[in-house]
Amino acid sequence: MKKNILIIYYSQTGQLEDIVKNVARPFEEKKDDYDVTFYNIQLKKEFPFPWSSDVFFNTFPESYLQIPSEILPPPQEVLNKKFDLIIFGYQVWYLTPSIPIISFLKSSFAEGILKNTPVVTISGTRNMWMLSQEKLKVYLRDLKANLVGNIALVDRHDNYTSVLTILRWMTTGQKEKSGILPAAGVSEEEISGSVKYGEIIERHFANNDLNTLQPDLIKNGAVEIRPFLVRVEKVGNKIFTVWSNLIIKKKEKRPLLIKFFKVYLMAAIWIISPIVLVLHLLTTPLFWFKRKKQREYLQGINLK
Repeated sequence: MKKNILIIYYSQTGQLEDIVKNVARPFEEKKDDYDVTFYNIQLKKEFPFPWSSDVFFNTFPESYLQIPSEILPPPQEVLNKKFDLIIFGYQVWYLTPSIPIISFLKSSFAEGILKNTPVVTISGTRNMWMLSQEKLKVYLRDLKANLVGNIALVDRHDNYTSVLTILRWMTTGQKEKSGILPAAGVSEEEISGSVKYGEIIERHFANNDLNTLQPDLIKNGAVEIRPFLVRVEKVGNKIFTVWSNLIIKKKEKRPLLIKFFKVYLMAAIWIISPIVLVLHLLTTPLFWFKRKKQREYLQGINLK
């Protein structure tokens, strides 16, 4: 009997769609063994791409506070079928799973689809996904899904270069290299090479051995942890908590506060972040064992 595989994703730029389709390919190629279904989450009111700068920053408070929008119902073939494995692709917006992903997870449809089903999560991000994955773990636990694997593909350029390229991509639609700036996002080589993760997942699934999937994925480069960026994420979450709540509460001053937040965010990236990096490097010998334990935890799939 064929096994049913569901690929859930939301991809604003198309990058994540390319990744999940490559990961799904080993299942699709074994048509006698698997029936593969793709579910692209859609909002009733879609977000634009490319973004205007105003819309991009105005999305911040709802994104960070995980305030959902209304989604279109999933197709009947998704609602009426029991799946044996789910591959769940998501983007990160403002250190949090994107609004479309949160909207699905908070919808009336999510538990019926995810409950008691093995799930492999896949993210394609600039570079900071670690604490967003922790938030996603909580949703999956509460929806009674069984997280068995995680893959995190990132932009490999340095933090500051990737800020410039991602802003160019998000606001103009230009991903390609231009001038001194490299191409934005996950490299084409890694996107095309992500099929190897699908082969690993399919092999473990076929052997009924999903309990050892994540160590195999890690061994093959599926999850890289940069301790400095974990520190930046922790600081960022504290800052975002203050700003997002302030903007939501002061509705009459929202346009002005969004402008202030935009200026503050740019200052934080270019001024505060380097200070955090220096402090991180200076304290590395003191916290080596703590950071090693933290890295091992964040590479895994368990929830504290």
